Amino acid sequence: MQKSQNKYKRFIKPFKNIFFLIFIVFSIWMLFFDSNSWFIHNELNNDIEDLEEEKEYYNKEIKKDSKEIKKLSDEEGIEKYGREKYHMKKDNEEIYLIEYEDSIAKQKKDE
Repeated sequence: MQKSQNKYKRFIKPFKNIFFLIFIVFSIWMLFFDSNSWFIHNELNNDIEDLEEEKEYYNKEIKKDSKEIKKLSDEEGIEKYGREKYHMKKDNEEIYLIEYEDSIAKQKKDE
């Protein structure tokens, strides 16, 4: 009997110290209840990572669009774009469009 009581006293002894109790309460408060809790920081860090990925995507899109704008800045680039995208032609030309089965399937899939 005496042995079991000593065993429990060993575990209870730190909880009698007021500084230890204050530390435990403070830790629980900071982890769960505070406005700057660990959970909120974790959510905010995840949001920051998502926004940084979005930023990288938009920077890539800006670079791609800048290249397109450079191509379209001269007369030759505009003509090439009109011919490829909108199948435009000059008055004295004929255009033949050759489409393969896989390109037609891909086009229908995109729509």
